[in-house]
Parts: sequence; structure tokens; C-alpha cells
Amino acid sequence: MTDRRLTPANTRVALAGYARQGQSEVLAKPASVRVPVADLRAAPDGVRDRQVLWGDGFDVLERRDGWAFGVARRDGYVGYVAEADLGPNMTPTHLISVRATHLYPTDDFKSEVVASLSFGARIRVVDERRKFMEIEGGFFVPKPHIRPIERPFSDPITVAQLFFGTPYLWGGNSAFGIDCSGLVQAAFLACGLDCPGDSDMQMSMGAPASAPYRRGDLLFWKGHVALCVDDEVLIHANAHHMAVAYEPILRAIARIEAQGDGPVTAHRRM
Repeated sequence: MTDRRLTPANTRVALAGYARQGQSEVLAKPASVRVPVADLRAAPDGVRDRQVLWGDGFDVLERRDGWAFGVARRDGYVGYVAEADLGPNMTPTHLISVRATHLYPTDDFKSEVVASLSFGARIRVVDERRKFMEIEGGFFVPKPHIRPIERPFSDPITVAQLFFGTPYLWGGNSAFGIDCSGLVQAAFLACGLDCPGDSDMQMSMGAPASAPYRRGDLLFWKGHVALCVDDEVLIHANAHHMAVAYEPILRAIARIEAQGDGPVTAHRRM
């Protein structure tokens, strides 16, 4: 059975090589996200599956009635985004490397903020000023808030900890709202490691492991995932705290089972 989240086809069109009867075979047309955060939906006006960030590549298969159907380039997730949230394809040079930053219209921190960008947003630097970098589009970002794409982080846990206190948001992928699998994906992608978007997909990462727990281990429950900070503490985005929070591992295991969500279903070591 095919997984619609990873199948580049709808009832009308399909990426070349995926077409079935009644579907037109099309080539992807590269675009990039041009808003701070865009919802990636299962259907036009449907529920949010995930989110894509400023500068993320999005390969469009169809534009129809104000919606673009296509594939998120970072992980192959398929869905619909508002057509207005996309712009021309952009090759990023840097990413936002702090929890969040601001876009300014000039290289002056006293100027009116244009927008806020989340950790992981991708930008293309076109010029350097004393304290700012000018990016494609004529906006400015503080130099200390960016990192070259070719210089990834080395520790996913360090990245996850940047999100401490971020509000919980089902399907969220940004510093303005994030869920359990979004946190894991942000942490691993920033380290240059492939990572799918949902927790059931992430269970294929790494290798089976058992206690004692180690930094960087992943613990899974039905519909949930957490990262081990060390042998006693984990960090996860969760609806109990409604935020990204630390929690003792054994306490979290007991609490989650007591609230009716079952035992740990997998322990994976990267």
C-alpha cells in the first residue's frame, strides 16, 4: 500500500514515473517558500500535515485554484501549500541558526521589522555589511544569527535544546510552534542528517537499542517521539506541557503509559 505522504501524485497528476490510469505525467517545477512558515496540507483547505519554512524548496506538480500540489524537497513529503506562499526557486547559502531572528528592510536594528524567521529557515546571502547580511529580496539579517549551509551542526541534542519552551503545535515545524516529530526533524536536518517528517517514519532511523539510554537516542510511543539528552533526561515537544520540555525518562515513560498512550514501542540509537 502506498503512503500518500510520500507519493508524488494526486487524482489528476503524477510525477514522471509514478502515473497510473487517469493521471497526467508531469515534471516538477522548482519553487521556494517565500513566507516565514507555510502549512503543508493533505488536501486544499485540508488539515495541516506539516509545515515548510522560508527558503525551503518545493517542487510543484500542479497549480490549481490557488493551491500548489507538490513535494517538499527537504524530506519528500507530499501535499498542498497556498500558491501565494511560493516564489521563484532559490539556492540557499545559509540557514537561520538561532531559535528565531528578524528580517529588516535596512542594515539598522532600529528599523521596522519586516518578518520573523524560525531556526532552520534558508536564505541566500547576496552582500555583507558590518553587522548584517543582505539576503535575496533586499532584506537584512543579523550576522550572528546565520550559519553557512555547508557547515552543519554536529549534535542534534544541542539543536533540540534551542527549542526549549517553544509552544506545542500539532504538525508544527518552527520556533513559533512545533510538535514531537518536527523537533526531531529540525535537530537532525540541521546536522546534515536525513530525517523524515512524522514519528512513524522516523522509527526507521538508526538501529534498535536498549537501556542504558544515551545522548541522541530516540524513544518512540504510539504517535510520539522524544530525544534522550543523557541517560536520565529526555527532551520532547508534547501536549502534556504544551511546549518543548525536559522530563526525566522514567517519569515520562510512566506518565505516558498512565494517561493511556501505552508503553515505549521503540528505542533507536543513531
